[in-house]
Amino acid sequence: MNIVIDTNILISALIKDSTTRKILFESEMEFYYPDVSLKELQKHEKMILEKSGMTEEEYSKVLDDILLRVNIVQMELFKDKLGEASNLIGNIDADDVVFLAVALWINGFVWSEDKDFEKQNKIKILKTKDLL
Repeated sequence: MNIVIDTNILISALIKDSTTRKILFESEMEFYYPDVSLKELQKHEKMILEKSGMTEEEYSKVLDDILLRVNIVQMELFKDKLGEASNLIGNIDADDVVFLAVALWINGFVWSEDKDFEKQNKIKILKTKDLL
């Protein structure tokens, strides 16, 4: 199963050694994340450090370990799906367009707790409870 992970899923896995992190590390599923969204993750680093209680070194190690399990997808590979993805969700949340575009490109699903994704009906959205 091919699954695009939303940034909120990545943040959840970074903050706490939780079910989310366990799924990422122990599942046989293929996970994907758009390269352009790594900037969004960087914007939240301070908040993640505060909430997790990790040092910057510990954070870097956990992030590196997680990203070893995730296929980082370059924009060039899914850019032809951006228009279709924008039509699906662009007027709801423009930041979510890249996640749907990658899902269209890989013919996969999106793993997110963000209810905005449920306002489109082309890509199946999976919650953490669905993956358990």
